[in-house]
Amino acid sequence: MGSVLPGLFADDSITRRVNRENILLLGGGRALLMQLAHPKVALGVDEHSDFRKQPIRRLRRTIRMTMAIVFGDRETALGAARAVNQVHAGVRGRDYRALDPDLLLWVHATLADTALVTYETFVQRLSVRERETFYQEFKLMGELLGIPSARFPDSLRGFAAYLEQMMSSGPVRVDRRALELARQVLRPGVRLLPGPVMVPLEIITTGLLPPTLREQYGLAWGPQQQRVFRLAVKTLPRIISLTPPRIRVWPLPGRTLRFTPGGRAVSS
Repeated sequence: MGSVLPGLFADDSITRRVNRENILLLGGGRALLMQLAHPKVALGVDEHSDFRKQPIRRLRRTIRMTMAIVFGDRETALGAARAVNQVHAGVRGRDYRALDPDLLLWVHATLADTALVTYETFVQRLSVRERETFYQEFKLMGELLGIPSARFPDSLRGFAAYLEQMMSSGPVRVDRRALELARQVLRPGVRLLPGPVMVPLEIITTGLLPPTLREQYGLAWGPQQQRVFRLAVKTLPRIISLTPPRIRVWPLPGRTLRFTPGGRAVSS
């Protein structure tokens, strides 16, 4: 296996334990829809990316960045953060810029909250202390990506209040652009896979979303959809608990991530 280079997070940290689970990919659509519900984030994504044609690409980049910072050695983690910041420096429009701490905080919040919600839904519940520790540790990634430490809510309780305020009386509102982009998230044009194959994933994304955003996106949530979601919540944790680590988690415990010049992640 070779020597394990130190990273920003300890291998036994709650941050690595949560983000190591491959099942967290099921929360990707939730995180994207929450981000797009902020009109300025949706505008920046639409004007500075090929999201309408390649919606999965943004999610893939976010996953690579998160994995590099959480599981990479120190050099890899800091390099990934610098690369993201350089890209964000050029993303700006008439009334927004990607390096705006308020926008960065919202995007960071969607990733932290989605990781917790997805893990607790499909893997196992966390204790109050574990949830708080995860929140405090995950701030480090936000700080590396340009969020001043003073901008973060002090505690997980404050974080929950921040999320609620942003969606109830704050700027987060699903507008026409978000609705258009959401169609690409829920039914991406994945080659060789017909639209109906994505329906179960759409139901899981819908079930994981905060109810207020689910309603604003106009997503179906009747008895049939709720039955499918409950079945997934009931069966997936059992399947995961019996799944060998080589399939269930990545990278394997005790290994760190390094990235090749081409951006391919390797475990060592």
